[in-house]
Amino acid sequence: MLYPTADAWHAAPHRRVALFGMSGLGKTFLSQMLRDTGGWFHYSVDYRIGTRYMGEHIVDNFKREAMKSPFLRELLMTDSIYIASNITFDNLAPLSTYLGKPGDPARGGIPFEEYCHRQDQHREAEIAALLDTVRFIDKAQTIYGYQHFVCDTGGSICEVVDPDNPDDPVLSALSTHLLPVWIKGSAAHADELARRFDRAPKPMYYQPQELLANWQAYQDETGATELEVDPDEFIRWSYRRLLTSRQARYAAMARHGITLEADEVRSVRTEQDFVALIGEAIARA
Repeated sequence: MLYPTADAWHAAPHRRVALFGMSGLGKTFLSQMLRDTGGWFHYSVDYRIGTRYMGEHIVDNFKREAMKSPFLRELLMTDSIYIASNITFDNLAPLSTYLGKPGDPARGGIPFEEYCHRQDQHREAEIAALLDTVRFIDKAQTIYGYQHFVCDTGGSICEVVDPDNPDDPVLSALSTHLLPVWIKGSAAHADELARRFDRAPKPMYYQPQELLANWQAYQDETGATELEVDPDEFIRWSYRRLLTSRQARYAAMARHGITLEADEVRSVRTEQDFVALIGEAIARA
């Protein structure tokens, strides 16, 4: 590991971590807390995806919808209005909206083929954004003067890396330059995440073969055709499967770094708390 011992971590002039795990367990909370200290650069992978790599796709989708309105169409065609995505660290809705949900168009769904196309775009964007982390480590220090760096990865990182491949380009780059930190949830956390997701289902990224398997299994189970599938119900159903499959993938990724329990993260209030907790986890590892 980049910091082989707790002493090495505490003595390091530059602390660099990559947080990963299911959304909702504390990655962004920790990242924002560290950023607010003034000494840590916060690199959000999802923000990078939604601006640098998917921004044009997102805005083009807005324009397609606007062109359906005669009033907005005329304004767009005469360059009288400007449409942009106002994506932020705290609001990634434009990215989620673009990914969409497959199924009945009357209930907000998009054709499954188009859904798969957007999933492929997201995969390429996520890999590129993760690899950009190394460049931003250098920029954060040489341009902005930050001593420490936290990479806030998306929940789908485990879908675009192969932790069993020692030459995986993304994991190799991250583990060489940062300390991978898995925020691990318990069964109780999984239940709470599922309940939260049920209240507000949002688009997700899946490995292609898992997506196809889920899509076919859901149709077999419900008897719904592609145009009859309830988009929200499908992604709720898929999310519960995803909780199980991702747990195993995160555990494999954790071999390249350390693990924090989600309950431990909840107790963190300051940078000092975080540094101490990482040191304890390194000592355990």
